[in-house]
Amino acid sequence: MSKYMSLLIIAGIVPFICSFWPGLKFYRNLRALAISIGLIVIIFGGWDVFATWRGHWSFNASGVWPIRIVNLPIEEVLFFVVIPFCCIFTWEAILYLEKRLRK
Repeated sequence: MSKYMSLLIIAGIVPFICSFWPGLKFYRNLRALAISIGLIVIIFGGWDVFATWRGHWSFNASGVWPIRIVNLPIEEVLFFVVIPFCCIFTWEAILYLEKRLRK
């Protein structure tokens, strides 16, 4: 397993598991979550595709899997899914906890 994939798994596992917390009901906003993450993938993924095509940066083959989507390593594409998920989940969890603590 690549270090990049390991990092994504470590970063995403706790928010993913906690997203099923019954009180939080994170799953009720899946459409908004999908739209938000989709926009991030399109905008920043598109930027990455352009930048790698222009040669502004590249990905070390020894640090990523050989699976590619639009000439980006699968880890880079998943980065634009996992990290925004973690951020949005954290924000929603803070709002939930703040509401609970004010009661």
